[in-house]
Amino acid sequence: MLITPTATAIALTIACTVTDGDTIRCGDERIRITGIDAPETRACRAGRQCVPGDGQASKRALEQIVSGAQLSITRFGRDRYGRTLAVVYADGVNIACAQLAAGQAFYIARWDDDGVVANDCPTLATTTIARN
Repeated sequence: MLITPTATAIALTIACTVTDGDTIRCGDERIRITGIDAPETRACRAGRQCVPGDGQASKRALEQIVSGAQLSITRFGRDRYGRTLAVVYADGVNIACAQLAAGQAFYIARWDDDGVVANDCPTLATTTIARN
């Protein structure tokens, strides 16, 4: 994942929807949650290493976390797909940590920009999975 040197935080007043267990869309902005990888909602594409699990269950869990919550986003830059890389809080709770606690994502240390997820939920951020 790519990052920029400074992060910016902003509270959202726009409605957001969940794309999958580690991505949300707020208006036209696609936001990839840093520090975690969630199971795919579709089949894992050939040549990719995807984490195990039920992608639809992971998506539903994230929908419950963000539903009706006040979201706050700390942006770190963009990934190669043009998505915003960010840590997102729902009513003050880091949603990556919530997904880890629910068993709906895996911690990926090298994707944890500025170590925010590891700082917010250190006991959960130890369950990592090997990634290329």
